[in-house]
Amino acid sequence: QVQLVESGGGSVQANGSLRLSCAASGFLFSSYWMYWVRQAPGKGLEWVSIINYGGWKTYYRDSVKGRFTISRDNANNTLYLQMNSLKPEDTAMYYCAAATVARLADPGDTDEYKYWGQGTQVTVSS
Repeated sequence: QVQLVESGGGSVQANGSLRLSCAASGFLFSSYWMYWVRQAPGKGLEWVSIINYGGWKTYYRDSVKGRFTISRDNANNTLYLQMNSLKPEDTAMYYCAAATVARLADPGDTDEYKYWGQGTQVTVSS
């Protein structure tokens, strides 16, 4: 059974930090591009960051560059997102997802990913 289980979300004040984790199981984690995708209330899905199989290639949405860092631990099947200097506009449900390709475009639907987690809420207050 494939599972992606996110954790680490919470409520923080602006300029605070959070570290999200995503524990993967039931599939060959090290063979997939891994994504962090978010959805703010009333808005569509936004890709946030992407990392390749081995972790040496990363991509970031312009609005989070320099503040967020994606990483992965293939030995422990875990994906991370370190979020610093958080802003109120970062408030969203954050999801991890797996795909066989890297696509630097906002997804229209979760079906664009092979596997999808249940999400963890991040709330940033001003």
